[in-house]
Amino acid sequence: MDVAVKKLKDSKVEMKVILPWEEWKGEIDHAAEELSKGTKIAGFRPGKAPRDVIEKRFGKGAVLAEAAEHAVGHSYAKALAQEKVEAIGHPEVEIGKLAEGEAIEYTAIASVMPEVKIRSSWKDAAKKINADFAKRKEGIDEQEVDNEIQRIAEMRAPLVAVDREAKMGDNVRIDFIVKQDGVVIEGGKSDDHALVLGKGVFIPGFEEEIVGLKAGDEKTFTLVFPKEYHAAHLAGREAEFSVKVRAVEERVLPVIDDTFARTLGSFDSLEKVKENIRKGMLQESKAKKAEEHRTALLDALVERAELEYPQILVDEEASRMVREFESQVQGMGLQFQEYLSQSNKTEDDLRKEWEPQAKKRLAAHLVIDAIAKEEDIDADSEAIEAEMNVALQYFKNVKDAEKNIDMAQLYGAVRGQIRSRKAFEFLEKF
Repeated sequence: MDVAVKKLKDSKVEMKVILPWEEWKGEIDHAAEELSKGTKIAGFRPGKAPRDVIEKRFGKGAVLAEAAEHAVGHSYAKALAQEKVEAIGHPEVEIGKLAEGEAIEYTAIASVMPEVKIRSSWKDAAKKINADFAKRKEGIDEQEVDNEIQRIAEMRAPLVAVDREAKMGDNVRIDFIVKQDGVVIEGGKSDDHALVLGKGVFIPGFEEEIVGLKAGDEKTFTLVFPKEYHAAHLAGREAEFSVKVRAVEERVLPVIDDTFARTLGSFDSLEKVKENIRKGMLQESKAKKAEEHRTALLDALVERAELEYPQILVDEEASRMVREFESQVQGMGLQFQEYLSQSNKTEDDLRKEWEPQAKKRLAAHLVIDAIAKEEDIDADSEAIEAEMNVALQYFKNVKDAEKNIDMAQLYGAVRGQIRSRKAFEFLEKF
């Protein structure tokens, strides 16, 4: 097999392949068999009609074309390996003249992983970033600890009904009806609805109208929905709100002492609670610092990198972002298609909107991969298998895991994660 590779712009290559007759003649009978499988031919079982019968039925050219497609499919992967070309996605293939007994000549244009060139100044930048982060002190302010304990106390404080006018911070239980042009809007009626005044859950102005009302009070007022309201048919329109207050409640905060501490679990004193909170906050602080450190290193590398953005990779990254966002929306108890409908957007709209961010994420991946290649950083098989085993623990048995997971894909993903982690550890040592 003779292969000539030519680099094209936009991270693409052109491969001209000449496949000798000896290397593809075996595909002829296979092609005839494949063509006969989907066709009823009198006197023969599907896929069992001889080649001469198939050629009479479909034409010799159709059999050759089918054989050529098989030959290209098999030889393309070998050509990539032979020339050490990292192709991505499906190639655009054009097959030349076909004749039995002669070589196939075809041209394949494929996207490839882009070359990444990072200016040598990145090492100086990494040194400076590492030095700056080394100077950052790690510690937790005692006021932060006290604020967290106060937040926990407020969450656990019981609600007690009070006979007074409602004020911001109170919990109120209300019945309400929302009408437009005298008709109750969809979802515009609720009974015994709990609402914390001041949280801004309802549209602007609603909670302020409740302030000053007591249990048993009723009130009717009009408000205008925000222009950017998620339901387009309500956005910017006026509506009438009728509210009846069932109860006004306030939280009775407990005394924050050792007795309160013992209600929080296996703590025998308030100081033990504080110690636990300090430890958790310190871990969060360290994790945040580590994330900011790596982000700064990435930004410095991307800033000094020269690279192209193959559209296929940008599209894949944008699609990945859409899937991640879909999971977030569903995690909030919403249906993704309903969200898109209310936002008057499609998945394609989101992909186009997020393309700049997709390019930024792609660039980060490519520069880290470039560093790993340049410094010969890789993950050994034992480390990969160990992390794979952690992921596979969620499945009952090996067969169950193999049914639900593409093992080759998992292996590649884990290997990539370990390589990236080791590349960052390398960068952080400058």
